[in-house]
Amino acid sequence: MPSITGRLAARLPALAVLLLGLLWAVPAPAQDTENLLPVTEAYKLSADAATPGVLKLHWTIAPDYYLYRGRMKFKGGDGVTLGEAQLPDGEKHHDEYLGDVETYHHGVDASIPYTVAAGTTRLTLSVQYQGCHEVDPKICYPPHTEHLDLPLPTAAGAAATPAAGSALGAALDRLGSNAGAAMTGAPLPAEQAFRFEALAQGPKQLLLRWTMPKGYYLYRDQTTLKLADAAGLALKPAWPAGTAHHDEHYGDVTVYFDQVELPVTLEGDLAGRKQLALQASFQGCQDGGLCYPLMTRAVQIDLNGGAPATAVAVPERPPGDLADGPLRVSLLAALLLALGGGLVLNLMPCVLPVLSIKAVSVLESGGNRATARRHALFYTAGVLCSFAALGLGILALRAAGHALGWGSQLQQPLLVGALACVMLAVGLSMSGVVQFGASLGNTGAVLASRSGPAGDFFTGVLAVVVASPCTAPFMGSALAYAFAAPMLSALLVFLMLGVGLALPFLAVGFVPALARLLPKPGRWMETLKQVLAFPMYLTAAWLVWVLANQRGADAVGLVLVAMVLLAMTLWWFERSRSRGAASKIAVAVLAVATLVPMYLLAHVPPPSSTATAEDGVVAYSPQKLAELRAAGTPVFVDMTADWCVTCKANEHAVLGTQAFRDLLQRTGAVYMKGDWTDVNPTISAFLQQYHSPGVPLYVVFPKDGGPGRRLSTVLTRSLVERALTEAAH
Repeated sequence: MPSITGRLAARLPALAVLLLGLLWAVPAPAQDTENLLPVTEAYKLSADAATPGVLKLHWTIAPDYYLYRGRMKFKGGDGVTLGEAQLPDGEKHHDEYLGDVETYHHGVDASIPYTVAAGTTRLTLSVQYQGCHEVDPKICYPPHTEHLDLPLPTAAGAAATPAAGSALGAALDRLGSNAGAAMTGAPLPAEQAFRFEALAQGPKQLLLRWTMPKGYYLYRDQTTLKLADAAGLALKPAWPAGTAHHDEHYGDVTVYFDQVELPVTLEGDLAGRKQLALQASFQGCQDGGLCYPLMTRAVQIDLNGGAPATAVAVPERPPGDLADGPLRVSLLAALLLALGGGLVLNLMPCVLPVLSIKAVSVLESGGNRATARRHALFYTAGVLCSFAALGLGILALRAAGHALGWGSQLQQPLLVGALACVMLAVGLSMSGVVQFGASLGNTGAVLASRSGPAGDFFTGVLAVVVASPCTAPFMGSALAYAFAAPMLSALLVFLMLGVGLALPFLAVGFVPALARLLPKPGRWMETLKQVLAFPMYLTAAWLVWVLANQRGADAVGLVLVAMVLLAMTLWWFERSRSRGAASKIAVAVLAVATLVPMYLLAHVPPPSSTATAEDGVVAYSPQKLAELRAAGTPVFVDMTADWCVTCKANEHAVLGTQAFRDLLQRTGAVYMKGDWTDVNPTISAFLQQYHSPGVPLYVVFPKDGGPGRRLSTVLTRSLVERALTEAAH
């Protein structure tokens, strides 16, 4: 049976609250209380419901007053479910009634996630808080409750709304002012939006300070610190509590408004140093507006004290280094990189199946120079038109705010399924199962198999479509330039990629010496043509595998049914050549039936459960990456996709080997992987941060907290070993 002492101890908190209420109920002398503020003026509460799913509260606390952190309670109204409130740590002290408590002075922010039931049109909740006056007359207010009734945010975002029932009435809270300023004002230059300075507070204690105007905030987890020329020294930051924020790119993050001060401890022997060179890389946004790219500032800190050192922008990297500045290269350099990348693209496995179609047509032309030139010109026209259309589409969508990149069209399951059917049709044509005529000239398989200009042109189109899952050396830098350059320059880069892809066939068509090296046509060409059909079938099988990872078994079943119906359509089409109109109607009916499973495929939702994590691989998230970096762990980040052939080649040659796993263990590095097979805004944001036009993207983060190092899109064992070894030291 519990002792009397134990039962009394269990009831102490309730007794303390009751005592506070009794103290408030005891009349105080008039001369002591006449100058006390009403509770709603001592603690001015305002609310911001502009962000869907997150309610932001702010208390402005009058001088000589404070609020208890532990006395705050929140309760949702009808149809409103509140999550756990995010509150910063308060000042710790011992209260004579409540014991060890945390309190707030001057002001405090709270962030509360919420969900609403269907049909709910207002965000209603009650907010309870309690505080005290800390100078004579020292008195505590009883718990006070305010009832909020706020409009739910619209698609465009709602303006900040004062708390209903507050005596302040029309005053806007700080966060509401931030949102309003951000939505009405033009973005400031980065130097004005994020002012950074630092000073030494002691022999081994630094204080870093970021100051932002109203309507701007700083990401905590996108901030890294690094000392220059300070071997043996390390930085240990102690971040204060910030504001919980849901970001469309990074998910649930912590941000800071107005100003944040960061104490940093220096670990190691200063060895008589009088100054330290510190670099800070950070990222922030205008609330409801522009998000700035990663910024890097440098400060020289006087360890003997003195005025804070104001940061200056770090000089940009030399021309040619595209990791942080794609426009640092000239247009001419980008065009040369694009030409080389397009040329190397011919050797990538994703392009080879389609090139086999064109190789057959070139060989069949024999020594006819006019025919060879025609093949080359129309094929090149198809390639260039496709690259121009792809480039304009991607750039237009990016200008509209969509996170698209090279190969991202294969994130669409319907396109993947359609490509699988096209590859099957082309393979059946090359195998001799069907010979197309002009009557089906509008279909992809027909055009690819015809020997005239239309066939040459469409083969170029098909080459570009299937090339999109691949990235070759030099391509990444050129595309990064294109995605950041003005429209005309970007279009020239895309066209130069096309010139590189078409260059081998242009050379064969217009250089007689090269054409003479080709073998003479003969009956063996038919056998070769049938053999080259099998890479088409393999490409179709690979696309079905990609679809399985995107939408699961249901999608695979639908596309397989569509492929069977397509094969039946082509088979009956071949048999109906000498038959009447009824047979041709049957072909049309079968062709329409082929579209039915494709229509259903477009409506298959993503699988509800995620794939089982690989052994030794950590799934990418900004929060986990920040935790690992804060712990001083080197990290190898791999952004990949199932449709990315270059990614799979790198995994087979380097990342999936025992040697790589041994390297991770030896260096203490963590292998973190992000899957961009389907649309993923978080990974898209990471790609944008490193100016990557698509996947693969490989970034190695050192254990000292320095900036990440971007690796080549085509990996070698020596390159990865060197990067991880340097990151671990």
